[in-house]
Amino acid sequence: MPLALLALAIGAFGIGTTEFVVMGLLPEIAGDYGVSIPTAGLLVTGYAVGVVVGAPLMTVLGTRISRKTMLMLLMGLFTVGNLLSALAPSFGAMLAGRIVASLAHGAFFGIGSVVAAELVAPDRKAGAIATMFTGLTVANIVGVPLGTFIGQAVGWRTTFGVVAALGVVGLLGIARLVPAMPRTEGAHLRRELTAFRNPQVLLAMAMTVLGFGGVFAAITYIAPMMTHVAGYSDGAVTWLLVLFGTGMFLGNLLGGRYADRRLMPLLYATLGGLAVVLALFTLTAHNKILAAVTIMLVGALGFATVPPLQKRVLDQAHGAPTLASAVNIGAFNLGNALAAWLGGVVISAGLGYTAPSWVGAALAAAALVLALWSAALERRGPAQQAVADAATTAPAPAPALR
Repeated sequence: MPLALLALAIGAFGIGTTEFVVMGLLPEIAGDYGVSIPTAGLLVTGYAVGVVVGAPLMTVLGTRISRKTMLMLLMGLFTVGNLLSALAPSFGAMLAGRIVASLAHGAFFGIGSVVAAELVAPDRKAGAIATMFTGLTVANIVGVPLGTFIGQAVGWRTTFGVVAALGVVGLLGIARLVPAMPRTEGAHLRRELTAFRNPQVLLAMAMTVLGFGGVFAAITYIAPMMTHVAGYSDGAVTWLLVLFGTGMFLGNLLGGRYADRRLMPLLYATLGGLAVVLALFTLTAHNKILAAVTIMLVGALGFATVPPLQKRVLDQAHGAPTLASAVNIGAFNLGNALAAWLGGVVISAGLGYTAPSWVGAALAAAALVLALWSAALERRGPAQQAVADAATTAPAPAPALR
């Protein structure tokens, strides 16, 4: 794999840390600002909504400059947003800082996925994308637990200050390691929008929203669920996040390895398994050991869908992949926002901290249905084309004898 993928992984590490670390610090942030846990969960929802909006917006703005320059600008924006979060005097200002940082997220991973895929041979594209996303998974093994520990020991503001420093490191890594890649000839908004005429692109994005949303329905509220239901201490949340990150890392490797070979069967297995595991989480959350195992499985099955779903969009949006790739990253976070909001709704309704897992199971099951539908449409397309080709090439019937 090219060394440039390391630079993309460094940026992904910083972004992954700021996206997920807030989940382990929700009680501290809520207590500092005097808001409820569901209200603090809006920091997850707001970030996700910012990604959804920022992904197409930043990608369109970046069509007139080189991809390397755009990646550097995005890391700069990410750094500014985290500084605002670290210094925020009120909950509203904190939310605003989260949204500023989130505007860089979708476009970074969207453009980065295209760059990663172009750096390798066609049969290694999913592996290259997975390598970039390794930074995101490693963030959940190292960055998020460490950030949670720092936030609980010193203060959550220090955590976001450290994340801002990671943004600077990511920017310097891109400047040093990513090769200059000129803007694609003929790249403009109208051409990029043509990808969205393909129903398969839209179906893949819908799978992304529902599938990864299933993960966030439960994981957004992991801290209160593990402390109030499983009986863990506040300090144990740190190593539980390590387990979740380890599962994400292993799932990412699995997705990158097999998406280039058996993409749709991989999606069937991971989405189906995710629905089952999330449903069981409502029971296993009452046992410390089973809860820990389930958290790791949720991370593994959830992130095993990322390389195949991203590659599915790139394959179906061939010729105009940049905007579609970025919008699909937004779709991941639209699912996060939807799931975090729904999880807060069921908790506020008095259904308990395990109720969001039922929401996640339903979302993952719906994604599996869409995957089966997409495959059925794909099989029907070539069949219909074959019938049409046979009709046009069939010999004309012989004239009847009189």
